[in-house]
Amino acid sequence: MGDQTLDSWAVLSKAVELAKLGEDFVLATVVWRQGPSSGQHGSRAIVMASGEIHGWIGGACAEPVLLREAQRALADRKPRLLMLGESEQLGALAEGITQIAISCQSDGALQIYLEPVQITPHLVVVGRSPMAHTLHDLAVSLDWRAEIIDGTDFSSADFDARSLVVIATQGHGDEELTEVAIAGKPAYVGLVASRRRGEAVLGYLADKGIAQDLLENVRVPAGLDLGHTNHREMAVAVLAQLVQLRAAGKIVTSSVMTTKLVVDPICGMTVNADRTSQVVEFNGVSYFFCCLGCRDTFAKEPIAYVSKEARC
Repeated sequence: MGDQTLDSWAVLSKAVELAKLGEDFVLATVVWRQGPSSGQHGSRAIVMASGEIHGWIGGACAEPVLLREAQRALADRKPRLLMLGESEQLGALAEGITQIAISCQSDGALQIYLEPVQITPHLVVVGRSPMAHTLHDLAVSLDWRAEIIDGTDFSSADFDARSLVVIATQGHGDEELTEVAIAGKPAYVGLVASRRRGEAVLGYLADKGIAQDLLENVRVPAGLDLGHTNHREMAVAVLAQLVQLRAAGKIVTSSVMTTKLVVDPICGMTVNADRTSQVVEFNGVSYFFCCLGCRDTFAKEPIAYVSKEARC
């Protein structure tokens, strides 16, 4: 579940480390509290896409809500300010604050600022032409994680599902290299070639039995149509397309949070759908609860609550 013993400064150091590694995460900071609450002013935590939490912002009441809202922040890449407390504590809040009522026995309340950290894109340029070098250098100037690899050295180990792969070998092994890139299913595959050459490459791969839906993911010719350009200017066109598609959300370079969250059918709190929550098995279905009190209430009369959304 991550290292929840990290103090606020250690959390910031961890955030810098994760950013350099290209990991998705949300940085959570307590900006206001009303005691009693285990979260303190300035408390920080990192929520990973895997659902791991590093640091501490609050206990059992706050943690599942933090996971849920962090999941949403990772999905839409938008920061948000949360107000967590019992219904009567919330009242009228300023515009832009997300109010979340929680049933917490401590009667505490928290305001938590969530900041999704957008990972640095990972660009793999395959080739050694002037265009390939220019594309690599332009990406580096944007602080992207970019690397240039000779075609003879390129393999599936050089990228993952979040990478952007551009084949810029100018006809030297385009078919084989494009096939390697397609098989790894990166976020983007672009082939720098003329339209006619691109059709020939894709036709060859189709004849080899490569699925049509995979071939349709290849951008060829790669880059925006900027008219007649030289080799180095083509690099600008390719980078411009990558920036445009990424800004429009058409290429996904982020991780997806994997922690499943459900609703406690007794109190309505969001809880983790795992063994960190109280659980009751009824008619072959697992129901999850925030505390022993809610679990025992359900256990006494489960039929009354089975329609609630607390299933896994």
